[in-house]
Amino acid sequence: MSMPDGQPAHHKPEACAFVIFGATGDLTHRLVIPSLYNLAASGLLPDPFCVVGVTRRPMESRALRDGFLKGLHEFATRRVDDRIAEKLLECVTAVAADPAEPESFGGLKQQLEKLEAARNTGGNRLFYLATPPNAFAPIARELGRTGLVKEDGRAWRRLVVEKPFGTDLASAEALNAKLLKILDEHQIYRIDHYLGKETVQNILVLRFANGMFEPIWNRHHIDHVQIMVDENLGVGHRGNFYDQTGALRDMVPNHLFQLLSLVAMEPPARFDAHTVRTEKAEVLQAIQVPTAAEALRNSVRGQYTAGSVNGEEIIDYRRINDVGPDSITETFAALKLTIDNWRWAGVPFYLRTGKALGHKRTEVAIKFRQAPLSMFACTPVEKLAENYLVVGIAPNEGITLQFNTKVPGPAVMASGVEMKFRYKDYFKAEPSTGYETLIYDCMIGDNILFQRADGVEAGWRAVQPFLDAWKKAGADGLEFYAAGSQGPEGAFDLMKRDGRKWRTLDP
Repeated sequence: MSMPDGQPAHHKPEACAFVIFGATGDLTHRLVIPSLYNLAASGLLPDPFCVVGVTRRPMESRALRDGFLKGLHEFATRRVDDRIAEKLLECVTAVAADPAEPESFGGLKQQLEKLEAARNTGGNRLFYLATPPNAFAPIARELGRTGLVKEDGRAWRRLVVEKPFGTDLASAEALNAKLLKILDEHQIYRIDHYLGKETVQNILVLRFANGMFEPIWNRHHIDHVQIMVDENLGVGHRGNFYDQTGALRDMVPNHLFQLLSLVAMEPPARFDAHTVRTEKAEVLQAIQVPTAAEALRNSVRGQYTAGSVNGEEIIDYRRINDVGPDSITETFAALKLTIDNWRWAGVPFYLRTGKALGHKRTEVAIKFRQAPLSMFACTPVEKLAENYLVVGIAPNEGITLQFNTKVPGPAVMASGVEMKFRYKDYFKAEPSTGYETLIYDCMIGDNILFQRADGVEAGWRAVQPFLDAWKKAGADGLEFYAAGSQGPEGAFDLMKRDGRKWRTLDP
């Protein structure tokens, strides 16, 4: 968390080699290379520095550079300065290695050591696995076998692992066990791009740097919390991946639980990686594990049918390529969770995420308790506006506070108003991918924004009962909603039966 206000840090990382597995893939072109460019443009890349693009089959370095340049012009978040791009891409070298061919990693080691000597990077290595999840363990195995990630006290070696980290509790535990046989925990950076967003990081600042909020951040003053990641896009061409994953696995154990942990964690004694990550893991471990019956009662799963979103026709989910005609994979998930600790006892956390909805928003809404009585005869207490503190993450980045005030006129009538802070109005930061801060932190060895093994497993432990209950129920309980709608009716019933409702979307 080294650039919290969007301004350049005061120092460059140490010289290093940045090794990308999956160099020809979509993630590398869309996010990793544009992020490296933005860091270069901000003067935050190491010097010396080199990029090694690992491909499964031999490829000319010039061809890889040309591909990176084309992707950079297509996906850059700011105007591309050719001089900066040329300097960055000049240090790119293509190397072939495939864990299915173990001997190829010996060649990778030899070429990497030659590049390190020529570039004078000091042996520091950052390995970025921009690959499908099934390649994580095999690549790590070969890196360990060849000694590429071994630290000898003179140089650091780090491994960046993308999501999804496992598909359930058992697979997450198994992957952690495999990685921790090869690397120490401090070498592993489980990345979640949500934590690179300024507004997500700002949750910590909002809570712990403002004396007006921390005293009321508890069960005595907060009625409930809503965490929403609503998407207006459908699954698109990702049918094969998505039908094996679903909304719950894809979003809840990582993105939504990262937001939940920042909202619900206890104040850390120190602002360092170990302490912050310990508090985040502990609050996830405190999520009440439901029985099968409770999991079904406190969850909703839906799947979209054909419809229209912003004038664009969306086909029925079951008609997407690589999706079965009888698929029961959910494209929408809503959960009600409770946290068994002193601060949050009795406060429900409502989480929802879905595809092909009529709007796009990512936000955290803190609903404060209603005033116990109204002394104003013209405005009964049940007519008072609800008090919300809303952290908008996308597309509107900012903070909104909703409260009641007097309506002008002779009668004492109250009405709800909003005070809004928008990042774009106060800070002039260059557009970013969201990965810049995270990649920079990997290079300087600050893992405060990255998940630790116990945090990952705690998240899956909380989700597993819902996965099991849904699997046993089969098609029973799966609701359908039209693309472009607000989601399945059950999601609204989930709140309604508690006398609550989802916060309406800002215009």
